[in-house]
Amino acid sequence: MIRIRKAEDRGHFDHGWLNTFHTFSFGGYQDPYNMSFRTLRVMNEDRVAPGQGFGKHPHRDMEIVTYVLSGALEHQDSMGNGETLRPGEFQRMSAGKGILHSEFNPSSDEPVHLYQIWLYPAEKGIEPSYEQKSFPVEDRQNRLQLVASPDAADGSLRIHQDARIYLAELASGAAVEHPLPDERHAWLQVLRGAVELNGKPLGTSDGAAISFEPTVQITATNDAEIMLFEMN
Repeated sequence: MIRIRKAEDRGHFDHGWLNTFHTFSFGGYQDPYNMSFRTLRVMNEDRVAPGQGFGKHPHRDMEIVTYVLSGALEHQDSMGNGETLRPGEFQRMSAGKGILHSEFNPSSDEPVHLYQIWLYPAEKGIEPSYEQKSFPVEDRQNRLQLVASPDAADGSLRIHQDARIYLAELASGAAVEHPLPDERHAWLQVLRGAVELNGKPLGTSDGAAISFEPTVQITATNDAEIMLFEMN
């Protein structure tokens, strides 16, 4: 079973400094039919204007992952981390029992385009932690690259949930497959380009919930970048 979430059907707010799209209910956007999918709670696509950002704010009991498509995002938090996230890098922050952080576009002329994703943690009240890592682009060209997992397999970042996150960059006509056991589910997010998911077309910023499909088959109909989640 595949349920497609079209890009144009998402919640949308343009605040001037922030142009944001919400796949699931978030903030001022509430949709009882799109609250979350399994342990995936937030899928926000954001564009932040130069010199703007999110001031210091709290989080608790959430696994927060961030991926920048273009531009740069400066991160600071109450654990003392101060990093700049750039395209090709993947960030994981476990909010646990409580954390403060801020995110800022340090450029004077270039917007930053990013995805921020929240997953429910397997356990509440853990110690907050943070990781950021660059993954070689050649390791995801026309194949799935594991970037986050519960056991940090294959050099991936560790998330505190039984979920795995993959990235892939696909040339037009290239295809990847991922087996999906009966008790597992998946979410596909098309970051750029266009693909077919088990024969169903998806375009840029479309997403899809996948259940009871033995195999996830993704074929690029144009050059594409995708993010695939596997979870309980």
